[in-house]
Amino acid sequence: DSMGDSINPSLTHEVVNEGDDVTLYCTCSTSVTYSYLHWYRQHPKSNPQFLLYISDATGAKSDSIPPRMDVKVDINNKQVNLIISSAAVSDSALYYCALAPTVTGNPAALYKNFQTVMLY
Repeated sequence: DSMGDSINPSLTHEVVNEGDDVTLYCTCSTSVTYSYLHWYRQHPKSNPQFLLYISDATGAKSDSIPPRMDVKVDINNKQVNLIISSAAVSDSALYYCALAPTVTGNPAALYKNFQTVMLY
């Protein structure tokens, strides 16, 4: 952790049925007022793929968000949650959340393996 910052998943493995809605929870605690939480997805034998980001301060989101995906900030629980609607088999992957501070006093980004989502 850098300067007391942390980022943690609530679960490490999630199994859902095709067509279900899925919420992936990422709890982050940061000493930085303005930071961006990024979500990535990695399919087996592939490089991580950037999905989207959201500002924890303003709620501003990426201009381009993949279909069936959304992201929401839950300030009370300090969570930034990725929502996948009508999950498809192609959504089976390892998901990462990454905290990227935007001030020069805290340059280190935090990366945490998040959840493996398997769909059947």
